[in-house]
Amino acid sequence: MSKQYTFALAGNQNSGKTTLFNVLTGSNQHVGNWPGVTVEQKTGLLLHHHHGGDAHFGAPTLGGRRQMEREKNSDVRIVDLPGIYSLSPYSMEEIVSRNFITMEKPDVVINIVDATNLERNLYLTLQLLQLGVPVVIALNMMDEVRAHGDIIHVDMLSQRLGVPVVAICARKGEGIDELVRLAMDAAENRRAAPPLDLCTGSAHKALHAIVHLIEAKAYKAGLNPRYAATKLFEGDDPMRELLGLSDEENHIINEILVNMEADEHMERAAVMADLRYRFIEQMLDKAYVRRQPEGEAASLSDRIDKVLTHPMLAIPVFLLMMLSVFWVTFGPIGTWIADGFSALVDSGIALIEDALITAEVASWLRQLVVEGALRGVGSVLSFMPTIVILFMCLSILEDSGYMARAAFLMDKPLRKIGLNGRSFIPMMMGFGCTVPAVMSARSMSSRRDRRFTILLTPFMSCGAKVPVYALFAAAFFHDNQVLMMTLMYLGGILMSVIAGVILKRVLFHGDAAPFIMELPAYRLPTPRNVLRNMWDKAKDFIQRAFTIIFLATVVVWFLQSFNFRFEPAASMQESILGSVAGLIAPVFMPLGFGSLEAVTAVLTGVMAKESVVSTLAVLAGVDAESGAMLTAMQAVFPSTAAAASFLTFVLLYMPCVAAFAAMRREMESRRWAIGSAVGQTAVAWVCAFAVYHVAMLLGA
Repeated sequence: MSKQYTFALAGNQNSGKTTLFNVLTGSNQHVGNWPGVTVEQKTGLLLHHHHGGDAHFGAPTLGGRRQMEREKNSDVRIVDLPGIYSLSPYSMEEIVSRNFITMEKPDVVINIVDATNLERNLYLTLQLLQLGVPVVIALNMMDEVRAHGDIIHVDMLSQRLGVPVVAICARKGEGIDELVRLAMDAAENRRAAPPLDLCTGSAHKALHAIVHLIEAKAYKAGLNPRYAATKLFEGDDPMRELLGLSDEENHIINEILVNMEADEHMERAAVMADLRYRFIEQMLDKAYVRRQPEGEAASLSDRIDKVLTHPMLAIPVFLLMMLSVFWVTFGPIGTWIADGFSALVDSGIALIEDALITAEVASWLRQLVVEGALRGVGSVLSFMPTIVILFMCLSILEDSGYMARAAFLMDKPLRKIGLNGRSFIPMMMGFGCTVPAVMSARSMSSRRDRRFTILLTPFMSCGAKVPVYALFAAAFFHDNQVLMMTLMYLGGILMSVIAGVILKRVLFHGDAAPFIMELPAYRLPTPRNVLRNMWDKAKDFIQRAFTIIFLATVVVWFLQSFNFRFEPAASMQESILGSVAGLIAPVFMPLGFGSLEAVTAVLTGVMAKESVVSTLAVLAGVDAESGAMLTAMQAVFPSTAAAASFLTFVLLYMPCVAAFAAMRREMESRRWAIGSAVGQTAVAWVCAFAVYHVAMLLGA
């Protein structure tokens, strides 16, 4: 039996680490271009394209993924660690990465380095080399280095650092074969990095004195003594606790460092940082040749940023981009594609219905299959092209590097409500799905910021609400569909701002933690990443349609077809559904939509927001994209004001049960999660009430 190996991918944020993970594993892991997107460890199995043992990696296509899945090498596990800048445990990402490398002890650490920004990336590299584990350095984005006319002497870097260094381009699959070969060789031979002595003078003496003092305890804790001593040199309190140092030992170490600080005229952490950067500078002076002197001409990214991050133009440009996304999705192009797909779904349902009639299937069973299951699921599937187009556009913006700018732009406005630009990341993810958005709030540096962000994230319009918006826009706002969709998204953002102002005054006093973020260079979106993102959304949508939505539509059909004696109901009012919904309907009467159909749709929407559409379709007995459905909608909602009120309530009321569970888990409190759900629903009721009565006054 062959040995099991574990390769850990470690690197700075935006270094291409997750892209490399996808290439190595064939994973569907989402690739983002903003800091904090990789919050948890993610694992996959190394792909082998040849069974002879030699790996061959290229840029995998969607069509080749099935073959790749069959070729996974079960002997090598790839772990994608959160993006970090150092091994100092100041953030949750750094703690996760540091603990995995030091405690789990992977066989090889593959350090992904952004070759266009060597000075900053190699700062983490020097810390990884001290851990005493085999390290292989992957110089990523070498295509951009070549495009700039620069030269990096890879062999010289390898010789100076004492570990293998390989030039790659993860996006294009270049150099991956060599990287895997070197990593396998390092794992099999356990070739740890040789010790690098960066220190000179009094810093050198101080570090060696600490090494001798804590050497035995470091080995006992399973740590490299030099790494442990370096952390103590920097004033790392968790390392003191891990080693179990006595008061006397702590006093001796402090005296050593106080004397060193006096000699260096610099505090201890700054001394170590200065030594690392001096070492990097001296090494790159010979190994990195720039064809164009640094700062001679602004890069393309800098020139673009003069417009996109301009104090006056940035927000209007951002709004214009979002409006363009909605126009492509819900305008003539998106509508034409959605209509064609809907006709295809209708044809499929009609064929199945004809087949059941021909087979003389019992009437009740035919109604269950067609009216209960297929109509509901089909009504949701009809909107799949809309979802896919929307996330294609957002993926292009994300992959290009623009979304990181959006987080930068939002830092100042978010600070006014007590948050920082990092909160914008979960909020933007909330436009896709509230569950991963809530989970990504783990990247916040404090519990206060994390809970605050989680409470505001559900106000964002998740992808599951898009079918609801699209249905109502077609039925009641046909001439202004793009404008209506834009207003729904902006309405959620506005409500989160208002809620943030109130919450800051009531619950979350004080200011958010500082937000420091590196803006990645603009890059052309890769078709592979965009297609993968589209496929992820389509797959998730289909899975939900044939699980949660299928179950919900069948239950709704059953409850509206039978009474409490399980006899066929003569009317909707006499059914189980009508009786239950009738008890709740008075709550929604002041909002203009107290009908049994509307109330039932609200209730099923708690399971999944797409169920709102499928429920209305099942109760109407027609397909959601048909003209008959639009007529039925106008019967359920007698006025445009009632429709606008219903949309407002769906936009703002509590998220689905999966998102609620995620909120409870991430906030580590059932009370906070329940309070959030009740509070959101109350806000939704008040806002829907206001929208309905204002619209009625305007004659809508």
